[in-house]
Amino acid sequence: MEFRDLKKQYQVLKKDIDEAMTGVAASTAFISGPAVAKLEQELSEYVGAKHCISCANGTDALSLAMMAWGYGKNDAVFVPDFTFFSSGEIVSHCGATPVFVDVLEDSFNMNPQSLIEAIEAVKAEGKLTPRCVIAVDLFGQSVDYDAIRPIANRYGLTLLEDAAQGFGGSIRGKMNCSFGDISTTSFFPAKPLGCYGDGGAVFTDDDDLAALLRSLRIHGKGADKYDNIRIGLNSRLDTMQAAILSVKLRAFADYELRDVNTAAQKYNEQFEDKLRGLLGSKIKLPQVKEGYVSSWAQYTIILEDKSTRDGLQAYLKDRGIPAMIYYIKPMHAQGAFDGVKTVYTSLETTDYLCDRVLSLPIHPYMTDEQSEVVDCIRDYFNAR
Repeated sequence: MEFRDLKKQYQVLKKDIDEAMTGVAASTAFISGPAVAKLEQELSEYVGAKHCISCANGTDALSLAMMAWGYGKNDAVFVPDFTFFSSGEIVSHCGATPVFVDVLEDSFNMNPQSLIEAIEAVKAEGKLTPRCVIAVDLFGQSVDYDAIRPIANRYGLTLLEDAAQGFGGSIRGKMNCSFGDISTTSFFPAKPLGCYGDGGAVFTDDDDLAALLRSLRIHGKGADKYDNIRIGLNSRLDTMQAAILSVKLRAFADYELRDVNTAAQKYNEQFEDKLRGLLGSKIKLPQVKEGYVSSWAQYTIILEDKSTRDGLQAYLKDRGIPAMIYYIKPMHAQGAFDGVKTVYTSLETTDYLCDRVLSLPIHPYMTDEQSEVVDCIRDYFNAR
């Protein structure tokens, strides 16, 4: 069983993907070819943002935002404690200080009250200046922007939406990658929309920011690539990846987003049918808020304790079912931040989740794999 079945996806899309790849090879326009501008327009239209600036990967997308805003020494940037390392790494990389914020158990996303507490604590200490909130659309579901955006506005903070896992998610029809002052995503192969290598994109409605981001991604160029007016990055999305992504975006919009939601609903039904007595006590299923659509980067359950979670993961592995832990260590416990004050409030929920979460296989091309997975989980609990 595949955790994210990219082999099946390729089989389905093979004709169009092969044509796209051979077309780029025949053109030899490997860098900044026409397919890149075409993809940027398609992505911009899909998410409803005025500008899309593609780049080399999702981490660079976040770094470009930090560079465009000019954050650095003595600036505080508020980051969820329960997320992938890059969301905090890019803050330190630009010289600013990440301040970690707790998350909500039901959505895995940033806790608005914890954010307020962290901002107030930083302000009260007086050593750092609050500048930015990085809101991560974790596992496919949007952050509660109805709550987070007013907090950012109240304190005069920019809002950076990290939709690396959230591409395709939405709130009442408004798409992820359109909620931030700058929004970003990743096209890492296993993401909801993934390429065949690394890739990323930055979105904004601000014309001046868009022009600056386009300069920064190509060595801070001015009128042309040999006119360098600022320090930037070498962070272009190559033409081959853009051509592949255009094919995959069509499939994503036409049926993959629908089908991955069907796959998640089938998991819910299988759990309700076979493990109803354990739900809520020993197993908690992922929840999608009313009015929200998730793109299901992960289908993540919560177990009663670490021992149960680790035992279940090993049990599934022995039966050929891959199950992953996202994330086994909270951000504030990463050794890279040793010696830096990053915690100003309780991170209790993050600690709780890191000991209990387990992500099960999910993708748009599932048939009846959910039944096999839930049967194995039932057998594990029966054996206990």
